[in-house]
Amino acid sequence: MNERCPWCGDDPLYQHYHDHEWGVPDHDDRSLFECLNLEGAQAGLSWITVLRKRERYRQVFDGFDAEKIARYDEGKVTDLLSDPGIIRNRLKVSATIGNAQAYLALREQGITLAEYLWGFVGGEPQINHYRTLQEVPTTTAVAQTMSKDLKKRGFRFVGPTIAYAFMQATGMVNDHLISCPRHRDLS
Repeated sequence: MNERCPWCGDDPLYQHYHDHEWGVPDHDDRSLFECLNLEGAQAGLSWITVLRKRERYRQVFDGFDAEKIARYDEGKVTDLLSDPGIIRNRLKVSATIGNAQAYLALREQGITLAEYLWGFVGGEPQINHYRTLQEVPTTTAVAQTMSKDLKKRGFRFVGPTIAYAFMQATGMVNDHLISCPRHRDLS
């Protein structure tokens, strides 16, 4: 039976995200930077919470332009922390600024974010063949390696579970269940 992965439930926004974004290989630096930070913002919360706030995040974080974010000052942080349209957590907001700085440092070394991140999977999506949600891991050895290296480079809110969720979202791994039409579409 072909049915979408059950984690997206009945929510139209979640279903659209599942059907059009989740697991699609993404090699765009800005988009990867956005996703990495939104996955970090999700820590301790559900993804649908962040997904509902994503457009506001894009507005207040200058379209996830790392050069602009890296220059945010305390006044900007105060403005962000007073905005009910995002998750108002000082550590997460500060992490986004620090992540912008870490991303720019990587770029100064002549490495694109896409090259760096996709390097952990050899540049190709890893295709998994899970039948149930219970089989899908919350992290893997590759995600643990990615997390450790991201932290070494100054990125924050990039623990192994966040790194794996990021890998799933950006198509580095195909964790659509084999009963889901998207598994075949993306394999």
